[in-house]
Amino acid sequence: MSKIQKGDRVIVLSGEDRGKEGVVLKVDPGKSRAIVQGINFVKRHQKPTQTNPQGGIVEKEGPVHMSNLMVIDPKTNQATKTRLVKLENGHKVRVSKISGEMITGSAQ
Repeated sequence: MSKIQKGDRVIVLSGEDRGKEGVVLKVDPGKSRAIVQGINFVKRHQKPTQTNPQGGIVEKEGPVHMSNLMVIDPKTNQATKTRLVKLENGHKVRVSKISGEMITGSAQ
């Protein structure tokens, strides 16, 4: 289980977008990268297609390394580390180290 999952609210710790917050749209655990809504915009040149006959330059979110992201505690709205806690039924859940609040993303 990854410390950052799809649907988590995160804050950027370093880089051009330092201090900005966003929601994780996609996670690539193999490359340790995540795409965060509104963070790290990159420009891509797109050829004209039938769906987009104009083509042109498109801006979209690029991946950010997970070491530059930190989960936001849902209770205190502060950046927090997470830990895994095993429940009685055997499931593992992520818990904030600051408040002890359970962190749930849309992937869970």
